[in-house]
Amino acid sequence: MSSGTIFDIKRYAINDGPGIRTAVFFKGCPLECWWCHNPEGQRSQPQLMFRQNRCKLSRACVESCPDGAISWKDGPIIDWEKCDQCGKCAEVCYAGALEMVGRMTTPAQVMAEIMRDVLFYDQSGGGVTFTGGEPMLQTEFLRETLSLCKEQHIHTAVDTSGHTSWENIFSILPLVDLFLYDVKFVDESRHKTYTSVSNRLILNNLRKLAEAGGHIIVRMPLIPGINDDDENIEMCAEILAKLPELDGVEVMPYHDIGTAKYKALGMEYKLENLIRPTDEQVRRVEQRLSSRGLAVIKHQGRVV
Repeated sequence: MSSGTIFDIKRYAINDGPGIRTAVFFKGCPLECWWCHNPEGQRSQPQLMFRQNRCKLSRACVESCPDGAISWKDGPIIDWEKCDQCGKCAEVCYAGALEMVGRMTTPAQVMAEIMRDVLFYDQSGGGVTFTGGEPMLQTEFLRETLSLCKEQHIHTAVDTSGHTSWENIFSILPLVDLFLYDVKFVDESRHKTYTSVSNRLILNNLRKLAEAGGHIIVRMPLIPGINDDDENIEMCAEILAKLPELDGVEVMPYHDIGTAKYKALGMEYKLENLIRPTDEQVRRVEQRLSSRGLAVIKHQGRVV
């Protein structure tokens, strides 16, 4: 049995596929989206997170750091350039202000947590969603966990950027009931600017997946001033309308819920002070998609 790295398991998720779901967050992602609200999922290895509001000012972290990366001024100050992510400070932080995010686990261990919620899946038509990060970076681990879910007749969804080989996607296709597939831009240069990678592989895989009969909900993040312009929306709508029938398209309005995590991880957040789109802006995009014959899905599965 393989092993993999996850950074969270959330129960009672309602916006990651139909019904009540358990969301399993895989660590590691090939993209670096400027608006990512799970930055702790970007790096493949466990990493240090400092939540200042939990700190009890014990100073144990300063003494424990072998690289002198933590100094003190009314509380701990971390030099992220010096920090080698060894986690020794987290080991002595009794308050949990310092912790290592990410843990190794096996499909069987993940499955044991999933099975706790089977009753909710049965009652709500829910299941399990594998998200991240990017689950396809750990394909073998993902495939084995999906197989265990299917043995228990649990509905499975995979939330993916599509930035992986077609062979990886094809290998899990029989085990996935629903793909939640991100589409951010059509223009390749803009995609590279805001995510760090080309979108050619992503769009090619989306076409192949649709032609192979995969059940797909396309998710479009709506980021004001970045991808919400008429040209990009129209180009996305045109490409999606040409695909074999999708299960739906869901507009995902930008939010700033994850911004505090960047500071806690010593990472830069590039969209400070960005305002989330208004309901009217979201409706405008939904109406444009709907006018192209696409089934637009609102949060919690309501189709308009």
